[in-house]
Amino acid sequence: MTQKLAFIGMGIMGRPMAGHLLSAGYPLTVYSRTKATARPLLDQGAVWADSPKQAASQADVVFVCVTDTPDVQAVLLGPSGVIEAARPGLFAIDHSTISPSVTRSMAAKLQSHGVTLIDAPVSGGDIGAINATLSIMVGGPADAFALVRPMLERMGKTITHCGSVGSGQLTKLVNQVLGAITNLAVCEAMTLVQHAGLDSAKTIAAVASGAAGSWQLTHLAPRMLAGDFAPGFMVDLQLKDLRLAIEEAECLGLNLEALKLVTTLFKQVQSTGGGKLGTQALFKAVNPQ
Repeated sequence: MTQKLAFIGMGIMGRPMAGHLLSAGYPLTVYSRTKATARPLLDQGAVWADSPKQAASQADVVFVCVTDTPDVQAVLLGPSGVIEAARPGLFAIDHSTISPSVTRSMAAKLQSHGVTLIDAPVSGGDIGAINATLSIMVGGPADAFALVRPMLERMGKTITHCGSVGSGQLTKLVNQVLGAITNLAVCEAMTLVQHAGLDSAKTIAAVASGAAGSWQLTHLAPRMLAGDFAPGFMVDLQLKDLRLAIEEAECLGLNLEALKLVTTLFKQVQSTGGGKLGTQALFKAVNPQ
């Protein structure tokens, strides 16, 4: 029997992710704060719900992809939230990037109502969401992971069970530290390219396949140099994730200096009105024109 799914959050990431589930033949109910954002999926056969509670009441598995920790708390535990439709056997999968400790707390509360929470944050940006090539980092019981893995494989290419609840979020924070600091390295390297008068395309081609190659170099460097700062992943959201990483590091008694530096530079971009730009706009802080 095909499981009935619900997807909450129709943003840059959520809508294409939900679209893959719908295209795979799963009956899908959707909810978002703005119904218009869900219209393409409704036109393809998805059913609209007026609240997370209503969405969950019609589903076996509820997917969530929203912005920050308070948003997930509201969707799962707030008035008209998923918890009001709680019943044994219901699964909730959170693709948002949020606090690991709050994830664990919500999981315990939901479990007391029979609901299993799986944290499954994603990496790969809007391109990965559109092409179903996301990396998905999963925290939760192994048996629950096995049950939902076929659904996750409709949205991602690399699916990793990282451990118990909260492990997916912690792994995503590791990912964000790596990505942000590599982004900074690319910004400084492209600043050198630009000011040294090198041919940027040839330089990127020369180094991209070697030890200095990275996703950020291949995908973001050409956009930096072209002045294309349209968002795939926004500065505001990057800063949210870096805040979570710093908080987690401090809880562990760690002082991560490069993480603090890149956070400061992203804040410079945000303070000059660049919060809605893509993360390649970090170039503006490193190489002001």
